Parts: sequence; C-alpha cells; structure tokens
Amino acid sequence: MDLWNCKHLRFFGTHLNSIPCKCVALLVIALVLRSVLIPTFSGFGGIEHDNSVKMLIPNDSFLLNSQFGIRKLKFLEVPQIIWGLNNQKIAFARACLTARMLNRTLLMPSLSASLFYKEIDLLRPISFDKVFQFERFNSLCNGFVQLGQYTDLSNRSNVVELQKGSGRKWTVERDLDQLRQFSNDPYDGYETIRIVGKNPFMWHDHWPVKDYAMVFECLGLVDEISKEVDKVVSKIRDIGRKIVSRNSVLEPVPYIAVHMRIEKDWMIHCKKMEQRSNISEICSSKEEIMERVGNIAGLKSPIVVYLAVADSLLEDNSILDGWKEGLLPFEKKKLGIAGIYKRYPYLIQSAIDYEVCLRANVFVGNSFSTFSNLLVLERTQKIIRTGVTSSCAMDVRWPSYAYNVLGESNGPRRWMTNMSASSLRPISYGSNEISC
Repeated sequence: MDLWNCKHLRFFGTHLNSIPCKCVALLVIALVLRSVLIPTFSGFGGIEHDNSVKMLIPNDSFLLNSQFGIRKLKFLEVPQIIWGLNNQKIAFARACLTARMLNRTLLMPSLSASLFYKEIDLLRPISFDKVFQFERFNSLCNGFVQLGQYTDLSNRSNVVELQKGSGRKWTVERDLDQLRQFSNDPYDGYETIRIVGKNPFMWHDHWPVKDYAMVFECLGLVDEISKEVDKVVSKIRDIGRKIVSRNSVLEPVPYIAVHMRIEKDWMIHCKKMEQRSNISEICSSKEEIMERVGNIAGLKSPIVVYLAVADSLLEDNSILDGWKEGLLPFEKKKLGIAGIYKRYPYLIQSAIDYEVCLRANVFVGNSFSTFSNLLVLERTQKIIRTGVTSSCAMDVRWPSYAYNVLGESNGPRRWMTNMSASSLRPISYGSNEISC
C-alpha cells in the first residue's frame, strides 16, 4: 500500500478508514509534538539548558544571509586572541558573532597561554582545541556559529583583508557599515576574509548579551583540564566533609568561592578606574572583602571558603587570617593542590579556577572583573533554568554577590546578570549596577 495515498485520512477530527492510515496519522502527530517539545540544544556538563535563554532569535539586521545556515566553505580569520582568560572568551565570542553576521565559518583562532600582552613575543600562542573541545563546540552551537580548521581551506591565497578601524572617529555605526559592506560582493566572493588590526576584544559590540551567552554555553574544557577541576573540587568538598562531620558521600558538601581581587596589578588598575570613572565602588581591600562575605545573610557555617587568587601576583601573605568564625578559608597551598596549577600556563590555571568557582554553592566576586562577570552570567542562567527569572531578593540556588558593592546588613550586594541587555559592555568593562 502507498502510505501517502490515504484518501480517507483526516487530521484532528473525523474518520481514518484503515489501520495503516491511522498509524501514519499517529506518526505525524508524534513527530510534530517531538519537534515542538524537545529542545534543539541539549544540556551538558550536568546543567540543563533553558530554552528561553538559549534559543534566541537575533535581530533581523544581523541575520543577513544566514537563514540558510552558516556557510562552511566561506571563512573568517581573526588575529591572535590575547589577555586574560575571560577577555579571551569575550574576544572569541565577538569573533564568532562577527563571522555569523558575515555568514561565514570562523577559522579556529589562536589563544594566548600567557598574560604578557604587551610583549608580543611572550604571548605563547595556544590552539583553541588545546583548551576547549572543538567538536563539542560545533555540535552545541550548530546552526548558530561554526568553527573551521585551516585544513578546510581550498585556496589559501583567495583572501581579502579587512582592516578594523580605530580611533574616536571610528564609531559603532561605521564599524557596522563596514561589516555589511564585506558581506556583499566583491568581498563576499573571497573564500577567506582576514581581519587585521586590533584584538577582537576591542572590536565594537553589535550583539545582545543573549547572543554572547549562547556562544559561552558551547564552550567546554577539554577532558584533561576538566579532570583537574574535578580533583580540586573533590579536595575542597572532602575537607568540608571532615569539618562538618558529614559522612554521607551522596550529598555534596557546600562551599563558598571568593574571587579575591587584591593582587598588585589589579589594585593599580582599579584605582585608576575609580579616578577616571568617579566611582568609588571598584576597589576592595582584603579587610572589606572578609567583612562583607562574613555578613552574607542566611549563610550556614562552618563552611569552607575557597579563595581564587592569582598567587604569583599576590603580595599579601595573610589572606587566610581575620575571617569570621565559621568561615574556613583555603587557598591552593593550604589545600595541597598548588602542584596541579603549577603544571599549566596562566590561561589553564585561570580556566581551572573559573570552573571551581562556577560549581560553588555561593560565589562572591568583583563586578568590575570580567572573570567574576562571566561567572555570574553562567550562574544566572542556571538560576533561570529553575524558573526564577528576575528576583534577587528571594532565596535561590547558586546565589552570587559583589563584595565591592554594599548590600544588606553590611554584606555584599546580591548579583544577577541582566540577560536582556543590548550589549556586553557592562560585563566587558564592569559596572556597579548589577541588577539586584
């Protein structure tokens, strides 16, 4: 029997005169329901995805020719990505979204393993797939952005260069016009558009926070680094279990993570920021951080406090002293995990600390730090997936706080990312307006 020749088949209503036709109707209905109810992006890393965050429909002006999907035989090449881990993640996302706007595949960029951004010869380039999973990224971001490899190129000489503008006269509008120009012929006819000039972190921002969030959610650390994160978190929780005399291994022991920005390079930077912006709530001393963390309402003690700090840049050796009773501070040396970090360059060390903070039950950071900002963005998404969309006053899982902004009871201010923001600027450069 021709299954498509069901003369008496009717949907959602009247008669179905044959058993095969009934089966076909049920199959069609099942497929329709499946396409509606099952998310396009599957969860990963033990965290369920919330489609209200993930499945964003971008502005029409940025779709251009991408209604047929990102082209896999047209490419965008960007300069080496530099600076700290989270500046590099933002620069990478901005490069991805630029490629999306041009309806091109982004050639896998080179990251920087070191932090010596002023000495170009010391940048120690490291391939993207040595830090993040290449195939997993393309699988999770399929249809939104795409990464390619240089081996995918058919003609390495079929290249046109795009010089990114700079200076005060180079406005957001001029930058957008340039990108639109390069999305059309004759530029669009080239296999590769190579952007030369500034680091992508410094490019003008044309995309909302939700677009960036989609790219960030597709980033997953390679197995080698993930296993190191597991070791660190396991060590923290084991110590916590001994402290609180909790014998059950089924229930993870909670811990607090504090991104303690008191290193010498940060203190110089933040004081300059306060002077330029005329904002006093940027720098925080060790004593202020300890006092405000100790005043978090409803905090159950005793509890382990993991201090995420760049040890090589730290001049204060007394960061473990002076904490409120019941808060038990640990850093890498006291935990006995310093050896794990020493095996890796700065970028990998920062990536491990980031994941350790992300898994913490409570996170406290600085709202002018990109490290803290991207952590809170991811933690906000986790909260949103539980059904909480905007309330910072109620008790929620995975709460975050900014110790540089005064909150209730002389504690740190509750902090959630504004996921409806039209650009990433407050996250890239920091703000004391933190939604709560």
